[in-house]
Amino acid sequence: MKEITSASNPQIKLAARLRRRRQRQAHGLCTLEGTRLVQDALSIGAAFQTCFITAAAAEAQPDLAAQLQRACSLYLVPPEILDKVSETVSTQTVVAVVPMPELPLPAAAALSLVLDGVQDPGNAGTLLRTAAAAGVDQVLFGPGCVDPFNGKVLRAAMGAHFRVPLRVLAHWEAVWAALPGGQPLYLASAEGNILYDEVDWGKPSALVLGSEAHGASSQMRERAATVAVPMAAATESLNVAAAGAAILFEAARQRRGAIRTVL
Repeated sequence: MKEITSASNPQIKLAARLRRRRQRQAHGLCTLEGTRLVQDALSIGAAFQTCFITAAAAEAQPDLAAQLQRACSLYLVPPEILDKVSETVSTQTVVAVVPMPELPLPAAAALSLVLDGVQDPGNAGTLLRTAAAAGVDQVLFGPGCVDPFNGKVLRAAMGAHFRVPLRVLAHWEAVWAALPGGQPLYLASAEGNILYDEVDWGKPSALVLGSEAHGASSQMRERAATVAVPMAAATESLNVAAAGAAILFEAARQRRGAIRTVL
């Protein structure tokens, strides 16, 4: 295991630059911070380019250190150097540099999740994690969304980036092209015309979740039917991640029922 003691080391400088979206896009790389996220990516078989680990972490978790040494170039670094490449406030003990995952999109997605201007990284990451758990076929980050490879999104998604295909689409034409033709779009809205459990999610369709602050774009409102999650009196609305979870797991429930019926 090689040792790095200087913040001017080229590997450290590259990893530090990846905190910026433009640099991530230019290099096609992102960073995974923390033992849990790194271990999860290893278990999935994700590709690793380099990894930085503190001496304390390598000593406390020799199996993890051995796995990382087999997977990539592993560097032993002091905590103050690791802080240079970490986005989190709390000190991490391991940071990995990995190619941004790009799983192939399905030929015909039966259930898509479209994020329309969702900017909060915690919400975006939670929605990715929920989509993976609910069996969503693809997640599309439409115009105005947070970068899904932002460190906060990666941490909130807990490995979902390596489990569900996702794409960042800067223009609406690209969003429409990524959605199978003829499938209905259902936009989650507190004033929705259809209750979320009245939709036939067993049929190919897409769920759209709009911006936390401004709602959905005009482009999406023109195309999508609106669905609502009923709430008890005096509750104004649900957090976008909570609303998405409720609807996606209803879709998953219906889809499981459809499979059992066929069998």
